[in-house]
Parts: sequence; C-alpha cells; structure tokens
Amino acid sequence: MFLIDAPVIDAPVIGAQDLLVLVSYSDLVLGAPEPYLILILAFLIDAIVGDPYWIYRRIPHPVAIVGELIGCLEKRLNKPNATERAKYFSGILAVVLVVASAVIFGWLIGYGLRAISIDWIWMVEAVLVAVLVANRDLFDHVRHVAVGLDADLSAGRNAVAHIVGRDPETLDEAGVARAAIESVAENFSDGVVAPVLYYVLFGLPGILAYKAVNTLDSMVGHRNERYRSFGWAAARLDDVVNLPASRLAGGLIVLAAYFLPGVYGSDAAVTMRRDARKHRSPNAGWPEAAMAGALSVALAGPRVYESCHVEDHWMGSGRQDVRPQDIRRALRVYVLAGILCAALGVLILAI
Repeated sequence: MFLIDAPVIDAPVIGAQDLLVLVSYSDLVLGAPEPYLILILAFLIDAIVGDPYWIYRRIPHPVAIVGELIGCLEKRLNKPNATERAKYFSGILAVVLVVASAVIFGWLIGYGLRAISIDWIWMVEAVLVAVLVANRDLFDHVRHVAVGLDADLSAGRNAVAHIVGRDPETLDEAGVARAAIESVAENFSDGVVAPVLYYVLFGLPGILAYKAVNTLDSMVGHRNERYRSFGWAAARLDDVVNLPASRLAGGLIVLAAYFLPGVYGSDAAVTMRRDARKHRSPNAGWPEAAMAGALSVALAGPRVYESCHVEDHWMGSGRQDVRPQDIRRALRVYVLAGILCAALGVLILAI
C-alpha cells in the first residue's frame, strides 16, 4: 500500500511476477483465482495507480454512472408539488431501483467474467474493486492539505475544499487541519472499510450495492426542503449499512495506533468508547473519536456549512490547536489501518 517508517529487514521480496504465478496456480487448480488473491491485487492496483483521472475522461467511473441514474430518477420522482407522504414513497422507490440495478449489474459482471474463457479476464474484477476502494485517492487529497498548509493558509483552504463540505473561508489553520483529519477518519470507514466488508461478504454485487447506497446518501440524503422527505430512505439505509463498517473502522484505527510511534492506542480506545456517540452521525463518530484519541487532539466542535453554523460536541480531550504535522500522523495511522483492513479481508476470504 503506502510506505511508512520501518526498519529494513532481510526478507524475500514478492514481485508482480511472483503474484501472477501464485494466481495462475490457483487458476489451474480451481478454474478461477481465489477471491482473496483478487482482493490483494485490487489493493496493489489502488496503491500503485490510485484513481487515474485520464481514464475517466474516456470511460465513466462506476460511481458516476450510478450518479447519473440517481439524478434521472430524482428528476422524475421527486415532484415539487407532491405531498410529503408521496415524496417518502418516491424516495423508497428510487432506492430500490438504484440498489437493485447495482446488484444485478454486479451479478452480471461476475457471471460474465466466469463464463468467458480468456486468460486473466478475472483481472477486470480486480480493477473494478480497486476503483471502488478509494484508498490511495483519499490519501493523496488529505496529503495535499498538509502540503498546502506548509505553504500558506490560503493553499490549505483550497486543498481542504475538495474533501469537506464546510465553508473553508471560516477555517483557520487549526480548523483546516481538523477538517482534513476528520475527513480521513470518516472516509476510511465509508471509502475503504465498508467497500471491502461488502465485497468480502457478497462479492461484486455487494460492493456495487454499497457504493450505490453511499452515492444515494451523498446526492439526496440531505435535510433541506428539497430532499428531507425524498432522501429519507437513502439516508436511513446509509446509516444502517455503515453501522458495522464504522465500528470496525474505529477498531482498526485503535489497533494501528498501538503499532506506531508517536500515536496512542490506549487513548484511541478510551476516546472512541467515550466520545463516539457525541457525533450527530450514528457512524462517523467511531473512526473520528478513535483518531482524535490516537493523535491526542480534539476533533469536531463548532463549524459552518454553507453559512449554517453547527454546534457539534468536541471529541477527544487533547489540544484543539491542530497542526499540519498532525495530518501527517493521521495519514500514518490511516495507511497502517488500511493495511490491517486488507489483511483482515484477505484472511476471511482465505478461510
């Protein structure tokens, strides 16, 4: 995945050719590579390539396709003059149609890949999983915030505006750094852990269905006049599917903190248990509180979204004066937690 400081040891190096030989052996014995090998390859592809935006100029990202479907359904079903009750049912219908489409699409891809007798065709599945696990992309975006703050506050604000919804002009240096750390913690849950979890449990249909639910929540799960009723089902379903992933993400952050110098695993565990439920989201508080404890900083607190002032509780009893170096410490935790997530997924699939 990503490099972290560690002593160099003499050990055999497994290269790409070795991995292909291993997968080829599995292909010969079982007719198709084991799912855990596909997951390993997906993480390697994501770590090396990330999100290749030049490809998406020619081929739409799967999430963008889901977004187009959601936008089309929202225009047709979310009638401004409809009753609130009708909007609730229209929103439920939209969720059913989008999630069912994702499940069917995932099943068809999986079935098709296993039916086509072409060498290495299964790599399409590995690439698709890599695209849907936003590990490297999140790392890069958050790292840009730290680099921006090293230059000046304006550059930091410009960088953080790409990953958070709050008004960056209201943020001082500590506010920008807090926003970046909160983003890496929360998105570790719904951008990395949850996709891996649902791929491990249900394969391609599972990971695509999860991304469909997550995209529905991002697009229509808002509490404004337009979406309060129509987006209710999407928001509630997103809360439900992220419930196990958020707790697992918090636990992985705690575990990672125990193995890294300069961060604190025991404080992460205590803070997560004490402060996770203070968050207005039923899920985001778990990884954010764990990260706050690991770094000995305070996260959340008051913030401004589109000129709306929100008084959130503080999570963590550490300092509120968060700095760019704290972002880098958070990224170290994120990298190791991501490795642990991949290892856990591989272990479950290999059993």
